[in-house]
Amino acid sequence: MGEAVPKVVHLYEAQRKIYPREVSGRFNRWRVSAVAVLLGIFYGLPWLRWDNHQALLFDLPARKFHVFGLTFFPQDFFLLAWLLIIAALSLFFFTALAGRLWCGYACPQTVWTQMFVWMERLTEGTRQQRMKLDRALWTARKLLRKSAKQVLWIGFSLFTGYSFVGYFTPIHDLTRAVMDLSLGGWELFWVGFYGFATYGNAGHLREQVCKYMCPYARFQGAMFDRDTLVIAYDATRGERRGSRPRNVAPRTRGLGDCIDCTLCVQACPTGIDIRKGLQLECIACAACIDACDSVMDQMHYPRGLIRYSTLNAVERRPTRIWRPRIAIYGAALALLVSGFALAVGMRQLMELDVLRDRNALYRTLGDGRIENVYTVRIINKDDAAHPIRLQATGLPADAELDTDTAVLQVPAGAVMSAALRVRVRAGSVSGSIGFEFIATAQDGAALAARSPARFFGPVP
Repeated sequence: MGEAVPKVVHLYEAQRKIYPREVSGRFNRWRVSAVAVLLGIFYGLPWLRWDNHQALLFDLPARKFHVFGLTFFPQDFFLLAWLLIIAALSLFFFTALAGRLWCGYACPQTVWTQMFVWMERLTEGTRQQRMKLDRALWTARKLLRKSAKQVLWIGFSLFTGYSFVGYFTPIHDLTRAVMDLSLGGWELFWVGFYGFATYGNAGHLREQVCKYMCPYARFQGAMFDRDTLVIAYDATRGERRGSRPRNVAPRTRGLGDCIDCTLCVQACPTGIDIRKGLQLECIACAACIDACDSVMDQMHYPRGLIRYSTLNAVERRPTRIWRPRIAIYGAALALLVSGFALAVGMRQLMELDVLRDRNALYRTLGDGRIENVYTVRIINKDDAAHPIRLQATGLPADAELDTDTAVLQVPAGAVMSAALRVRVRAGSVSGSIGFEFIATAQDGAALAARSPARFFGPVP
């Protein structure tokens, strides 16, 4: 007997490129509509004007965030944290209710990948043509098609990076800098960085981001149950698989409705076979449903062999839409959204911060009076300028406030600082006393803010 030849098993195999098949159908139309709407919002929002400035602008150098007429400052950071909690809970709620609809229709990775696949089809052709082109030797025709694809990909990626930076640098200023070839270092870096990320993730990595890099696919199982809406293959109806003439009833040959054409596998952007059951790689894009429905129409079978359903429904068991986790997620989400809207609506449009001069507790003037010096910072969150007067309450009656100007003109959405000196007669204050600064708008606007402070004097 000869020696057995050892078999080599490769633990790390190169990723095979997936060529998703073109499909048409109602779900494909919804995906195309979602891509058009979401990309339109992303690329169009920086150009939208609101009250003479960009509607959505995160001005990091000025520490101001303009959101449709509202100006937020670092003091409002808790609202951003609140909003992120709402987003996370929304993901939990809709995942428990309707599965991975976010992944299939609204995730940026899915949306941009759709665009890159569309550009690939435009330059290289259908699925079969792309596969044939990749197997062929390099010729002038192949080089031309591949180069055209890369030009579209790179141009679209740079435009995406440029639009992204437009949310942080006013888009009109950014456009002028691009046209004048005077783009700043940071803007140039982020346009290139975000463009490269778009090119790499949507152009080359594609489904690998969903399968290996995105954590959502890993923890979605904790939010799924047998009543969650998923894309499911009806094995009871579809098995046993096999080809057959169109005019033959499948049951007469012991077959199910699945003709084993594998179009559902060819259409899947992550390359899975949905007939093997629910898998974490499934992003619920419903391409397999459109592919299968077209085959069912040709065979004159009822649609729905692959469909949006629940595991209980596929197994002919009762399905419960309203269940404890949905009720808990929904109630918590409604409470958070209501609280966020209330917090934004009741947000104070003016804030007052007081910082006491720490170089000396107090200063004795030539006339014997005691002086404390403060730096007062007024934050005007309103979209209009206001004249602000500063006052103090809680000090002795003979206290005097000395400022550089009696009324401070604070521009819209701006922060203004002023030095404020408080003087009292010697003997009026022993040790320290607490009091409050009050800032009030003098133009009739209902704007006022208060800030506590302490006045220090000599201890007898």
